[in-house]
Amino acid sequence: MNKPKMTYFEKEDILHLVISDEPESGSLELSPNITAELNENGKYIGIEILNARAFIEDIACRLG
Repeated sequence: MNKPKMTYFEKEDILHLVISDEPESGSLELSPNITAELNENGKYIGIEILNARAFIEDIACRLG
């Protein structure tokens, strides 16, 4: 298994989490701003969160 990697693209406000270096073969929209990336076997290899700042703030408010 590959080491997970998280990247934040500040200008675009996108958070990208990669859990495998396998090529992306498809994607699945989990919610309007969250997309799961899939390999050719349909396994999750990453996730992309648009409007990441608001998403994280919302989660923090719910937990805190």
